Amino acid sequence: MVTLVEVARRAQVTAATVSNVLRNRDKVRPETAERVLRAINELGYRPNLNARALAEGRSSMLALMLSNLGNPFYPEFVLSAERAARRAGRFLMVCNTDDNEEIGRAYLNQIAGTLADGVLVMNTDIAINELCVSAMHRAPILLSMWEHPENPPPLPCVAVDFALAGALAARHLLELGHRKIGMLIGDGSGGLQDARSSGFRAVLREAGIEVKARAALTVRDSIDSGYAAGMRLMADAPGLTGLFATNDLLAIGAVQALVSQGRRVPEDVSVIGITDIQLCHQVHPALTTVTIHAEAVAELSVESLIHLIDAPGQPPSMVLAPPPELVVRASTGPRKR
Repeated sequence: MVTLVEVARRAQVTAATVSNVLRNRDKVRPETAERVLRAINELGYRPNLNARALAEGRSSMLALMLSNLGNPFYPEFVLSAERAARRAGRFLMVCNTDDNEEIGRAYLNQIAGTLADGVLVMNTDIAINELCVSAMHRAPILLSMWEHPENPPPLPCVAVDFALAGALAARHLLELGHRKIGMLIGDGSGGLQDARSSGFRAVLREAGIEVKARAALTVRDSIDSGYAAGMRLMADAPGLTGLFATNDLLAIGAVQALVSQGRRVPEDVSVIGITDIQLCHQVHPALTTVTIHAEAVAELSVESLIHLIDAPGQPPSMVLAPPPELVVRASTGPRKR
């Protein structure tokens, strides 16, 4: 591997001059900088980012810690966050905890403040107080996709009004005339998706409707779980004409279950989810959902984390993402019976 000293020798300058050219060539005379850059190209020199981070006490890296890359939502979020980081002259390191809090702790201990200047954390099982300790002693931490804006955490966050998302889904089904409605409630790495379900229930309650116990199931976030839960739900409550799922994976699985039973979507049962992953418009029928504007959330999260890094010591603050919006597709329609 070519070293910085070898570049300096080829360019007939000091190693400090080469370092200055790499950091900010405006500090070096143009003819000297040109000679250094020519030597870098001739030798194929590549800076050691880890060494630079240790020497300067900071890196150009951000970390994004998430629970499970197998969930299609996360790769889509990562793509948006990576683009935002790149626009800001940063690299993004993705840390998949595989739904294991010990792996999450290991990531925090190894990368926060060394390989990464700051960490975005999504849907983790690690307790908030542990994250606060890490943020205090290692590097800034920002919680992305915080689901309870009415209850801000003791760490900076970008929050999404998921209760509003659930309310929008409920109003849509009610406006279509549905009164016999079931629920699939996701229980993922970030815990029970209760803000979404409580927002949904609140609107139904205002209309004088209570979801019966047998018509509400709590399951893990996956298409397979949605399928199994959909089969069970229609067996326990066959008269349902509307079905709400707190995330799109469950909704897509439920649609598959309904079709396998010979039920038509939306003629027999209307189905709606929350998130608006790409699969929603790729499946048949295309899924009606409530978008949470994941791309905007990713961009806000990266921008807010960089602000924390550049202006340390500020008190925790909450940034509210754009409000969720209903996206009507083919999986919902007027009640037929």
